[in-house]
Amino acid sequence: MRHSPAVEVNGLVKRYGASVAVDGLDLVAASGQVTAVLGPNGAGKTTTVEICEGLRRADGGEVRVLGHDPVRDATALRPLVGVMLQDGGLPNTQRAGDVLRHVSRMYAEPADTGELTERLGLASFARTSVRRLSGGQRQRLALAVALVGRPRLVFLDEPSAGLDPQARRAVWDLIGELSDDGVSVVLTTHFMAEAEALADRVVIVDHGRAIAAGTVAELVDSGGTTTLRVEAAQPLDAAAMALALGPGFTVQSAGRTACSVSGPVDPGAVAALARGLADAGKQLTRLELGRRTLEDVFLDLTGRSLR
Repeated sequence: MRHSPAVEVNGLVKRYGASVAVDGLDLVAASGQVTAVLGPNGAGKTTTVEICEGLRRADGGEVRVLGHDPVRDATALRPLVGVMLQDGGLPNTQRAGDVLRHVSRMYAEPADTGELTERLGLASFARTSVRRLSGGQRQRLALAVALVGRPRLVFLDEPSAGLDPQARRAVWDLIGELSDDGVSVVLTTHFMAEAEALADRVVIVDHGRAIAAGTVAELVDSGGTTTLRVEAAQPLDAAAMALALGPGFTVQSAGRTACSVSGPVDPGAVAALARGLADAGKQLTRLELGRRTLEDVFLDLTGRSLR
């Protein structure tokens, strides 16, 4: 039986005065899967997710969350959707444990708060006020609050931001278990390793539009699967290297004595390049041919300039 998407966005538009934050964006998050939404700062991903959560109103397009309109049907959706905001959205004066217990009482069949407390390591700061929690502790509490209602769909904004490696692994394991149990997850993240580890599907957003979508493997394999990293004792000309390798190779990053280019596999061209660099007096200290990563794809699509 084919399940309807957990989230379906068609032609979404959101303006703030003269500024267009979301410009005809399309996005689908499949039921029971983890969908990662990636994008540079200001790309429109947070606004899109906030509209899906019912926190903002769209100026155009259509949004369906579990088959409902997130604004008009907010009352019906509230028991079905968990939301973890990056800033937590938690009451600063209350103790962490009290916050979790209070939220749990809002649901008819909440999750076991004791189990969530143990899984996310909340016991050590359960009696501490929210304002005194570290960034990582706030993140863990916010995740527990998002999950305590046993949601069918959960939105997670930067779920591992500020977490140490042990806490990050615990959060990743918990997200994986949610998906295994049929819970739909939509997460935004700047941490490419997080998307690679968790996502069944990735949507890359830039300038208010979805510019690429697919599994990690599909995105990484598109446009060539090889990254060539070269380092030398003398300055390198990255553009000349890409040109020497042939059509399809592009410069990913370049420094004075190190550069990275990507393109289709051609071991012969790589060997010829190495000989050419040696003939030009370049003493190679590293020549490494490797698979492109999701970060390589992200930078290829969105650029490398700071925003």
